[in-house]
Amino acid sequence: MSANLKYVSLGILVFQTTSLVLTMRYSRTLKEEGPRYLSSTAVVVAELLKIMACILLVYKDSKCSLRALNRVLHDEILNKPMETLKLAIPSGIYTLQNNLLYVALSNLDAATYQVTYQLKILTTALFSVSMLSKKLGVYQWLSLVILMTGVAFVQWPSDSQLDSKELSAGSQFVGLMAVLTACFSSGFAGVYFEKILKETKQSVWIRNIQLDGYMHPVHPHIVRRLAYQHNQTVCRNSPTVEM
Repeated sequence: MSANLKYVSLGILVFQTTSLVLTMRYSRTLKEEGPRYLSSTAVVVAELLKIMACILLVYKDSKCSLRALNRVLHDEILNKPMETLKLAIPSGIYTLQNNLLYVALSNLDAATYQVTYQLKILTTALFSVSMLSKKLGVYQWLSLVILMTGVAFVQWPSDSQLDSKELSAGSQFVGLMAVLTACFSSGFAGVYFEKILKETKQSVWIRNIQLDGYMHPVHPHIVRRLAYQHNQTVCRNSPTVEM
């Protein structure tokens, strides 16, 4: 049963990752009338949905008791401000990374983005060695070298790409820099988060709530900024009515 669950989880993960990239790419390149949605809005909404999902999982672990849920959140989050403060760094890095992914997908095709973003495996391995003192075997290092080679071949321009004018060289450079920065931020934040999880006995759901909760004081400022940008966009694109 456990082996079947692993394969099912792997299949769901592959489907989710692939569909997410294709959906994000389609939504950022869809040509239609009117302004495109703000990437920062999508990031904020995704974080709110994530924290709601984590609260539901903590509620399930608390035997579906609201009183027990309130006690757990109070004891593990409100009464431990220093533990929450430890997640300030990965919280800010993840926020930057999520916005960079939208920039990358707006300037790169889905296939190039997907392959290049796999460099996060390399950065995660390097940060694991340096921060967690992990040791990698010969085959693991060889796999990382093959991964780097594959990414380099994907980025190598072909004749059809030279003749195509769909994406300018400037936009491709911006997309490449965005996805590379996201790879390094993903690797560091992931290893940092893993280190924190190993140092405490708190569940990963509580840690995820803390991760998003640290940015919660910033959310009102972001929401106000997004509302202002939305209103400005609506005013610019709304037809004028003559009296």
